[in-house]
Formats: sequence, structure tokens, C-alpha cells
Amino acid sequence: MANDSTYGHDITRHWAEDGSTVTLVRQSLLRAPRFPDPQADQGEHVLRTALRPAPTVLEAIDTGYRLNLPVRTVRGGGPVAPLVTVSSPAVVVEAVKLAEDRSGDLVVRLYEARGGRARTRIEFSEPVARARTTDLLERETDATRSWQDEPVELELRPFEIVTLRVRRG
Repeated sequence: MANDSTYGHDITRHWAEDGSTVTLVRQSLLRAPRFPDPQADQGEHVLRTALRPAPTVLEAIDTGYRLNLPVRTVRGGGPVAPLVTVSSPAVVVEAVKLAEDRSGDLVVRLYEARGGRARTRIEFSEPVARARTTDLLERETDATRSWQDEPVELELRPFEIVTLRVRRG
């Protein structure tokens, strides 16, 4: 189950009389507490939900991204190459943005999505002079790793989030 705005859900399994399992999936559409805002969630709401039997976690993640980030068509535009690509299907590029300090550096946030170790090669659409890992606040740490030029190759632990700060060359 994927949705575009509501994050409350639960999944429970029950044993049927014949020994099989029955899975119940529920989604909370609205939450209307009376405190601190007695008018919370009042009015008209538009919600989108997609239900797709997905045999793998990566297919479920793909469904969520397709629902929340639909393809946009721009008139007069041609194909646009991605700024960042990864070689492992288990690694998801979550965000690509400019650094908060206005240096012009690119910040790339990615994570391992399958729950196992993953090796990946990260490639960029523009030449890279330097890439280094940072914390989520884009600061270097004692564990900072650094690469000069390309390629940037990483091994991620299960569900590990990695933030890269990239200086274009």
C-alpha cells in the first residue's frame, strides 16, 4: 500500500481455521484530535492510495516513489540525463540538492533499501573534483571518507543512509 500524504497504517496477520494466514492492511485517512487544534483535519481532503502486490521491497519502494513523484512532462524539453546514478538496484538516491552553505557543492543522500549489504558505484553527469561523506547536517566527521575524481564506490550496511558532498571539477 502506498499513499501520497497519509502515513498512518498498520498490518496484522491472523491464522485462519484452515492453517493459512490472513493479512489485514489498514490505512488511517484522517486524525482529528481536539487538542491542541480543535479544527485539525477539518474540511475537504484529497487522498491517493495505490495497492500493488509487490514481491520485493524494492518494487514496493518504486510504487511509493511513482505515486509521490509522478513523471512531469515539460513542453519543448528533451530528455534530461540524471545528475547521479548508482550501479546497485538496492541503493536508492533519495535526494540531490545544493549544499546549505551556498558553496555550490552538490549534496547526494542515498540509502540501502533491501536490508543487506550493498556495493555500488556512483556516477555523476558532470566531472567531480572531490567527494566526501558527511553527516546529515553536511558536516565532516571522524568517519569522513574522501575520493578525488571519480569513481565513487561505496559499500553500505543494511538500511544505511549516506550523505555525500560533491565538489564539481
